[in-house]
Amino acid sequence: MIMKLNQILKKKIIIKELFSIQDVVRWISSCFSISNLWYGHGSDNPWDEAINLVLPILGLPPYIWNIVNNSRLSIKERKIIFKLVIKRIEKRIPVVYLTNKTWFCGHELYIDNRVLIPRSPISELINNKFKSIISSRHHPKYILDLCTGSGCIAIACAYLFPNAHIDAVDISLDAINIVEYNIQLHGLEDRITPICSNLFDKLPKYTYDLIISNPPYVDKK
Repeated sequence: MIMKLNQILKKKIIIKELFSIQDVVRWISSCFSISNLWYGHGSDNPWDEAINLVLPILGLPPYIWNIVNNSRLSIKERKIIFKLVIKRIEKRIPVVYLTNKTWFCGHELYIDNRVLIPRSPISELINNKFKSIISSRHHPKYILDLCTGSGCIAIACAYLFPNAHIDAVDISLDAINIVEYNIQLHGLEDRITPICSNLFDKLPKYTYDLIISNPPYVDKK
């Protein structure tokens, strides 16, 4: 198994023999398949994991795979991808922490290891416009996102409810720094307020129409 992986991981293969995005993704998928990797951060199989590595590095969302899969990669792009494949296999670093990009409810986010990778079931509620919770005639004016992490839920809610103001709260200053970056990425500085607080401790004294919370549910390991 190790010898086979070493043969596949020859740098000259990806640099000299693989040209299109599809060629490279197929090669990466083969490497991942025999590397006993764990999936669960946006993919559950080697093929999708490979797509989630390659396209974000190119500045492209994974969901446009069918449009760009035959596009050719430059030598520089292939070298960058090769280095990340090695890190994914040898250091077991999740793909999102390698690319620093993910998408939540269709919105791009910056992510690094200071926050958990978004994979919240709340995305289904957002995509369904909270139909099981609030009336379609009710448009919340003030929304609270407790334990915001990367700010993914707050940002998705800002798009869903364009007239709402959202407070994005987290006890971690590192998380708040990432939230601020993602807010700027989407130009939502006037719509979302990041607050470093232990739950309700430092929140403004007004009533929220909608409170959402997806606190951490996994340990540091």
